[in-house]
Amino acid sequence: MTHTLPLPEFTHERVEVTTGRRSGLFIAVALHSSVLGSALGGARLWTYPHWSDALGDALRLSAAMTLKNAAAGLDAGGGKSVIGLKPGETLDADRRRAAFLDLGDAVELMGGLYRTAEDVGSTTEDMLTVSEQTAHVVGLPSTVGGSGEPAGPTSLGVYASLRAVLERVAGSADPAGRRITVSGLGQVGGRLAQRLAEEGAQLTVTDINPARGEFAASIGATWAEPGTEHLLPADVFVPAGIGGTLTDEVIDSLDVAAVCGPANNPLAERAGAERLAGRGILYAPDFVVNAGGVIYLDLEAKQIGTSEEIMARVAGIGDTVGRILDDAAERGITPIAAAEELAASRLAAGASVSAR
Repeated sequence: MTHTLPLPEFTHERVEVTTGRRSGLFIAVALHSSVLGSALGGARLWTYPHWSDALGDALRLSAAMTLKNAAAGLDAGGGKSVIGLKPGETLDADRRRAAFLDLGDAVELMGGLYRTAEDVGSTTEDMLTVSEQTAHVVGLPSTVGGSGEPAGPTSLGVYASLRAVLERVAGSADPAGRRITVSGLGQVGGRLAQRLAEEGAQLTVTDINPARGEFAASIGATWAEPGTEHLLPADVFVPAGIGGTLTDEVIDSLDVAAVCGPANNPLAERAGAERLAGRGILYAPDFVVNAGGVIYLDLEAKQIGTSEEIMARVAGIGDTVGRILDDAAERGITPIAAAEELAASRLAAGASVSAR
C-alpha cells in the first residue's frame, strides 16, 4: 500500500519515530519549534493507510501548532504526536494502555521541549496513562487535579470566531436565523452545534458516525448525509472533523459566504486559501479559530490567571479573528496570510531574544 499524501517540507527541530515496545504501534513525536518555549500540542490516535501518512500528519499538525500558539500570544512552541493504527486495526483496553505508555516514553525523550495533551482519538484518561512515564503532559482528568477536557474552551473560541465572521458577511454577529452547516459532531463540533441551535441558527449537521443523527434530532438540526454537506447553501460552513477536507473540488462546489471551523488543517492544499478568496468565500484561519483549547491548557498548566480570566482570553479569539479579517481586507491579502504574518512576527521576536 502506498501513502496517500506527500510528506510536507521538513522544517522541524526534532522528530522521534518509534515502534512502541509494548504496543507494537507506530508513534511519531514531532517538535516543530521551541523558539517561544516548551512546545504544546496534543496526541492523536488515528487510522492511516500507511505509516508515512501518520508521520506526515504529525509534521503538518506540529507546524500548525507553532502558528497557533504564536498567533494566540502564548509562550509556547509547536509540537504534535501521533499514534498510527493500520486500516481495520482496533485496540482493546490493554493494548490502548500500552500505546499511551509507549507515547509517554517517546515524549520523555524530548526532555521537556514538548508537552502533550489529548487530541482526536485520545482522552484525558489516556493522558493520565502517559503521565506514568513522563511529567511533560497537560490536561489530566479533573478528578486528579488536572485541567480536564479542553473541548469546552475550544468550542467557546470557535463560537467567538464565528460571531466575528458573521458580523463581516451578514452584518450582525447574531447567529439567530443564519444558515450554518457543522460537519463533524465530536467534542467540539457537538458543543458548538448545541449552542448554535439554542441561539436560533438554521442548523444543518453531519458526522461520519450515523448514531449522531439522534443528537441532531434532539437539537432540532437538519441531518445531511456525510459527503454532501458542502453542497448545501449556507452562510457559514463549519469544518469540525478531520483535516484535508477542503480539496479543490469541495471548494469549487461550496455555496457559502464563509468557512470557519475547528478542524486542524482543513485545507488540503495551502493554495486553497487563494481559491476560496477567488470565489468570494471568507476563510477564518483554522489555527486562530481553534486555539481555545491550547490557550486554556497552557495557562492552566502555568497557573497564569484565574479561571474567569483564562476563559475571557479564550473568548478574545473572536477579536483576534476580527482584526485578522479586517487587516486582510485592507491590504488585499488572504486572511491566512495575515494570520501567518502575525505568528511570524512573534516567532521572529522570540528568536531575537533567544539569540542574545
